[in-house]
Amino acid sequence: MMRILLGLFFISSVTAQAADTKPIRALLVCGGCCHDYENQKKIISEAITSRANVVFDIVHEGDKTRGHKISVYANPDFWKNYDVIVHNECFGEIDDVPFVESIANAHLKHGVPAVMLHCATHSYRAAKTDAWRETLGMSSFYHEKNRDLTIRTVAKEHPIMAGVPPTWLDPKDELYVPAQFWPSATPLAIAYGEDTKKDHPVIWLNNAGKSKVFATTLGHNNGTMQHAVYQEIVTRGLLWSVGKLGPDGNPVEGYGPVKK
Repeated sequence: MMRILLGLFFISSVTAQAADTKPIRALLVCGGCCHDYENQKKIISEAITSRANVVFDIVHEGDKTRGHKISVYANPDFWKNYDVIVHNECFGEIDDVPFVESIANAHLKHGVPAVMLHCATHSYRAAKTDAWRETLGMSSFYHEKNRDLTIRTVAKEHPIMAGVPPTWLDPKDELYVPAQFWPSATPLAIAYGEDTKKDHPVIWLNNAGKSKVFATTLGHNNGTMQHAVYQEIVTRGLLWSVGKLGPDGNPVEGYGPVKK
């Protein structure tokens, strides 16, 4: 599991929801090769709903494959009932340009916010279009071998990173190497590549067309996703993307965890 070297932080706001406050509607898409999506869909959704006023629909398909086309994406209006799409899929072999552009257009053209987790940043890389890469704010085609990563916070003033240590250890994760980091993107944290001898963004924000996108390449293993710091950062990233994160790093009124 992730070990924090210089401290820990938590979203501490617990608020009763006003009668007219509607929860954030989120679609979580999981599936593909190389990861434990059966458990990750539970880890992600439960972590976020315990910290913020969010309800999830979950689509989980195509495990152990790289070329499966998620069925809901066949509908070009798949995004219409949602405030945010959380992408945790791993389909690097899909090269169908209209299919990939239709997914990306939910964000680029229709303005639906996105949360991109780990292999989502490597999905659809075989397609000869930059639509997905423009949505991500990064082009990447390979990662370094699984190893301990020292994460360095570079945007400590941003509310997503409020209270995050200057450096922290993420054991046994993968460092994705960008071929291009787009000028529309802003790094929040970086890690050093032992192969490339360079720093690379591992958490960032992107202004993608009409939408706001939070992205992280971290999260190959369940242990990373289960750690409180990772869960807080991802929850804050989701809240930021939909305009519900306060300047102190807590949810705005009505969007903290729901009292049971």
